[in-house]
Amino acid sequence: MAIKDWPAEDRPREKLLQRGSAALTDIELLAIFLRTGTRGKSAVDLARDLLAEFGSLKALLNADQQRFCLGYGLGSAKYAQLQAVLEMAKRHFKEILERGSALTSPETTRAYLSAQLRGYSYEVFACLFLDNQHRVIKLEELFRGTIDGASVYPREVVKQALYHNAAAVIFAHNHPSGITEPSQADKQITDKLKQALTLFDIRVLDHFIIGDGDPYSFAEHGLL
Repeated sequence: MAIKDWPAEDRPREKLLQRGSAALTDIELLAIFLRTGTRGKSAVDLARDLLAEFGSLKALLNADQQRFCLGYGLGSAKYAQLQAVLEMAKRHFKEILERGSALTSPETTRAYLSAQLRGYSYEVFACLFLDNQHRVIKLEELFRGTIDGASVYPREVVKQALYHNAAAVIFAHNHPSGITEPSQADKQITDKLKQALTLFDIRVLDHFIIGDGDPYSFAEHGLL
């Protein structure tokens, strides 16, 4: 049955308009992006097949052009369209958290950090520097590593915090594996960074781990 013949409340586009994008599954969101299916397959059927082929929505979104275009029903035009959507999302959150913006929404902070760090195939450690009213000064990617981890040096973090005259910071790093649970090394370096910054009266508000699903918050789990 074609999607247009489904009950209105089950059609992905109508469901999004009525209930919001968060109510949709990965398959439904991808179906809206695809817009049309192929012969004998609706956009929802095609989206389901593609997620099964790639293994996850994250894997599909992170695929390079050659791998992406091998997907059934995909091609260079869809790849260009997807990259434009991803870049618009990054710029959208960057504008929201531009210099001088106050952090009033934890959800926006999570979404912004996820948009910036989720796509890397290697580990990246970033720091969001804030003034004494928790207004954004700057987000900086301070360290990069391999898929196994990144070396983080407290002295360099302190140096940048002092350079920006920051009163508070939020750390974030990604786990290319997709697993957001912190390792023992993650906990240890967070403690070291907090101790080093405390000497200069700079507060550590949170440390987010970006992976699949919602980012892990050290503050919410009582680790700060």
